[in-house]
Amino acid sequence: MDKSKLRLFHTTREVEMHFDSFLDTVSQGGIAFRSAIGAYLDSAGNGDLVAKLQQLNELEHKGDELRRQVEHELYTLALIPDFRGDVLSLLEDLDCLLNVMEETMVAFDIERPAFPQELHADLRQLAEGVSMAVESTVLASRAFLRDIQSVRDHLHKVMFYEKDADRASDKLKRAVFRSSMPLAEKLHLRRFIDAIDHIADESEDVADWLAIYTIKRLD
Repeated sequence: MDKSKLRLFHTTREVEMHFDSFLDTVSQGGIAFRSAIGAYLDSAGNGDLVAKLQQLNELEHKGDELRRQVEHELYTLALIPDFRGDVLSLLEDLDCLLNVMEETMVAFDIERPAFPQELHADLRQLAEGVSMAVESTVLASRAFLRDIQSVRDHLHKVMFYEKDADRASDKLKRAVFRSSMPLAEKLHLRRFIDAIDHIADESEDVADWLAIYTIKRLD
């Protein structure tokens, strides 16, 4: 059998299921983040935003629990010793994505950056690109568990969406700094634009490491 087609946890399906649940949680986090940005821009009242923040908080806690569970199983069952360090690093990096998304929305709720209506569409586009970068990272990670040959099919999409997010971020910042709003407000908005774009950068970093882990498994 082609070793590149072997499932990473082919003898321990329960651990694979837990890892899958963790990946589902990260994926849901990306969707919830995009939805939370939309709720923030739409909300005259705060009901939807509060619900989205609660959802992100719950996903972040669930991700932490699942990550710890998989880490515990990897050590106590003495699984995949050759690749354990890589898998542990992947878990930590993906969990960091969840944390950053949750922290960014908490900052939105606390500081309430006032984005002008004319920038809302571009901000939604930025959040969409970030969400797709996260989702592509999850798909690449899932392929790493099941079919190592298909990892590259998803990694290039992470890079595509990261560049798309960069373009949306640049467009937003140019619009902000060409506006007549006070400099302090411009700097405030720029900080939040960068914070959203940073999530796509984090996704690209995970993808870069995942590419290295994949080469090691195919070696």
